[in-house]
Amino acid sequence: MLILIDQDGVLADFERGFHTAWQAIGPRHGHPPLPLEERRSFHVRDDYPPHLEEAVVSVYTAPGFYRALPPVPGAVEAMAELLDLGHDVRICTSPLNQYRYCVPEKYEWVEAHLGPAFVQRMVVTKDKTLVVGDVLVDDKPDVTGACQPAWRHVLYDQPYNRHRPGARITWADWRAVLLAAGPR
Repeated sequence: MLILIDQDGVLADFERGFHTAWQAIGPRHGHPPLPLEERRSFHVRDDYPPHLEEAVVSVYTAPGFYRALPPVPGAVEAMAELLDLGHDVRICTSPLNQYRYCVPEKYEWVEAHLGPAFVQRMVVTKDKTLVVGDVLVDDKPDVTGACQPAWRHVLYDQPYNRHRPGARITWADWRAVLLAAGPR
């Protein structure tokens, strides 16, 4: 099976990285970090008051942010196991519009946490519907684009996507759901 795995929020713990960074600057803005369970929007900037948008965006566009994200617990092990099971696993990730640091740091993160060989398995695109696969594991509730996707969308469970029905996984329970999902 050709399995596409999103990077941020699925492999790299964007939420934990943002929370840690916001703890350092949030007090000067008079707003503590929002607990993950209270997040309702895929875009973190939408969960904070509008007057804080520039400060919020400055966190995840800063040099080093993407490179320093910790792995989501169990993600690295699951990627290795999927390969061991004979699946063709690709990282399918979208860059920010402010891509200067984001794109190279995504590659650096993969090399540091999954090894240099996995860098060859990366697809960086603004439109994931253009990428062919059997399954896309992504935390984004609605993955849309120019094409009807060839893949089946399996949600990586996050508080901000729990309003969406359908198959979902965490790295603690991925085997039962992901392997049963099969091709579209």
